[in-house]
Amino acid sequence: MVLVGRAVAAAAVAMVAVAVTGCGGNGDSGAAASDPPSGAVTPSTAAPVSPSATSSSAAGTEVPRTLAFTATTVEGKPFDAATLADKPVVFWFWAAWCPRCRAAADDVAAVRRDFANRVHVVGVAGLNSGDDAMRAFVADRGIGGFVNLADDEGAVWRRFEVTAQEYYVVLDATGSVVHKGPMTGKALRDRVTALAG
Repeated sequence: MVLVGRAVAAAAVAMVAVAVTGCGGNGDSGAAASDPPSGAVTPSTAAPVSPSATSSSAAGTEVPRTLAFTATTVEGKPFDAATLADKPVVFWFWAAWCPRCRAAADDVAAVRRDFANRVHVVGVAGLNSGDDAMRAFVADRGIGGFVNLADDEGAVWRRFEVTAQEYYVVLDATGSVVHKGPMTGKALRDRVTALAG
């Protein structure tokens, strides 16, 4: 009984965290567009991922632990993060119902376009976005030019200890985390420019 009470309390704390750190719409706290859908949850935290190499990719490139995972794209295709091991990576965590994510999509797409040969960009959708809404978001925002993962279960979010949408995790070419947190479009471009150097 105590364990059930603790689980309910933890879920309530997670919902408050999403509400506090979640998408800001127009500043009106009653704006339905910025509220997560009913039942949305924030992924729980997990142990940090060490960047030490654990295996080699098919191309012979060492794969750091940060990239030793698989997932599924919003199109339902399998994805192996080991394929990202040769360059810096920007993981962009978003939710389909998030107005701030919608606004940031243009900046992320522009960075991907301008640095396509030097930096990987991967979107990670979640927080109860739903498969149809994820696909619609990708189509509506024109971000189909890079991989977007469907992660409503929160496995990738937990892996990188992400607790809010419109959030970035940036890895250098060795797989080490060099940034975690929100960023403006300019800050994202500056960070990627430095890594692509």
